[in-house]
Amino acid sequence: MSETLDTCNERMQKSIEALKNELNQIRTGRASASLFDRVRVEYYGDRCPLNQVATVQIPEARMVVINPYDKSLIKEIEKAILAADLGLNPSNDGKVIRISIPPLTADRRKELVKQAKGIAENSRVSIRNIRRDGNDDLKKQQKDSLITEDELKVSEDKLQKSTDSFIAEINKIFEEKEKEIMEG
Repeated sequence: MSETLDTCNERMQKSIEALKNELNQIRTGRASASLFDRVRVEYYGDRCPLNQVATVQIPEARMVVINPYDKSLIKEIEKAILAADLGLNPSNDGKVIRISIPPLTADRRKELVKQAKGIAENSRVSIRNIRRDGNDDLKKQQKDSLITEDELKVSEDKLQKSTDSFIAEINKIFEEKEKEIMEG
């Protein structure tokens, strides 16, 4: 019984982490190293994450400086950033790559908020599906006489409280991201 609740809580926590990771990929008007988490650079035949072949620094709010460990990779890093379709234009001076983060237009901000809202809703659905799976498992345990009807009711209530708190956390995370996008 408590094993089912623990498993559900664990899965719900993973959904929250996935939500945070997905929302970090959404560009706001500010520079952020997490923007480049999905950028893969061709390096001796392998596709490596950008942070393994260069340092990503944020010297000011709208500027990113990428300093490759191997200067011969500058062209490859530029290509990878353009291929990642982040809407950014890298420029290099032979030593480092500088990327100026343009301010977002009002329409683009609304589009990004809508995208973030969709991601948050998918997370809510995921949490509810985990709750349903947990309730099904608890009912099966009760049917197999592993737990009593009272224990089933108590466990379902605990699972519902847990679900409510995770959904509240998703709402809070979304509101913070929406604020971040809108203020840019």
